[in-house]
Amino acid sequence: MWIRQRPRSRATVTRASDVIVVGAGLVGAACGREFARNGCNVRIFDGKPPGNHTTAAGMGHIVVMDDSDAQMRLTQRGRVLLQGFVDSVPVTSAERIEAEPTGTLWIAEDSAGYEAARSKQAYYSRFGVVSEMLDERTLREVEPCLARGLVGALRVPDDFVIYAPAVVDALLDDARVHGAHVEQSRVRRISGRNVELEDGRTLDAAWVIDAAGEEAFDVLDAEARAALTHVRLRRRKGQLVITDRYPGFARHQLVELGYLASAHGDDRASVAFNLQPRATGQMLLGSSREFDATDATLDSRLLRQMIERATRFVPGIGALVALRAWAGFRVATDDHLPLVGPIEASHSRGLLLACGHEGLGITTSLSTARLLVDYVFDRADADFPIDPYLPTRRMHAAG
Repeated sequence: MWIRQRPRSRATVTRASDVIVVGAGLVGAACGREFARNGCNVRIFDGKPPGNHTTAAGMGHIVVMDDSDAQMRLTQRGRVLLQGFVDSVPVTSAERIEAEPTGTLWIAEDSAGYEAARSKQAYYSRFGVVSEMLDERTLREVEPCLARGLVGALRVPDDFVIYAPAVVDALLDDARVHGAHVEQSRVRRISGRNVELEDGRTLDAAWVIDAAGEEAFDVLDAEARAALTHVRLRRRKGQLVITDRYPGFARHQLVELGYLASAHGDDRASVAFNLQPRATGQMLLGSSREFDATDATLDSRLLRQMIERATRFVPGIGALVALRAWAGFRVATDDHLPLVGPIEASHSRGLLLACGHEGLGITTSLSTARLLVDYVFDRADADFPIDPYLPTRRMHAAG
């Protein structure tokens, strides 16, 4: 399909693809690959190198989460799909992805936390997620670095850890094998099925997927943004610290049971204990959440709070040498579910959103892509409907 030159613009108008994906982070790469594998002519655009923004700033924890039934389905399906993808890549890609079968320990500090862990296990069981309760003695046996006096934990053995930028590269490699074109070009504006690039080109497609992360709303035209006034997309800043190499220091992804309340709370700033062992032997320590931050400058006060919080769970953490700390941003909706699917705007038919994943975009990238492909090809899965994630849904705060 060709589009007519606008009288006010001197931009060239180019015949484009069946599908244009805006954003080459993990969500965008997953969408591009899934559509390419389904026979579509795909072009993926990002002004930054692939996987070099929000994706690169995260922890790479592939985790099933239970804030709501919809979140459970999206993360559970995402974990399965991502594990299958990681298992399928060539050896050279697998080495870079650094997948580690760490599992997750949700740690209970006291008896109330232990009962919360039991409730969490019962909920997981409803969805067929394998987990097991560990008492204090067993917890110390499986994870000796933990402090004494922690009453137990819920272990989710099938969660794992990856190096997310390498997964982006592998997804894009597979997308290219299936004919996709990936280009480092900044998108200035999405207007329905039309995509205007900063270099002056204007392209069109049958479907345009906005997977631009924290810039997802910024690149939409006024009509599309007006159709999303019921949605609040908030930027959240997070900080992480990575240490020198200490192989065997921790064996599992360690998360306090209060993590979800901290991550989804409305406090302007909060911290929660989250420690990840990397394949390199390094320890990646999180995490902080901060609303209304305007830049990626490190907050030394929050960093100190993170380390102090971590010491309550892992006393030896203070003896490790930290190599680097950084901050990144992610965007969140009020109900902590992403925006996946079409919006209600008359000229925006063919525009699909894939944004607002907060800190779960790495886990849910492939399940998001599957939802969109099933929507476009009209082959909805009754066990995994798109409805809870539609941008047109009535928004309620989760919890």
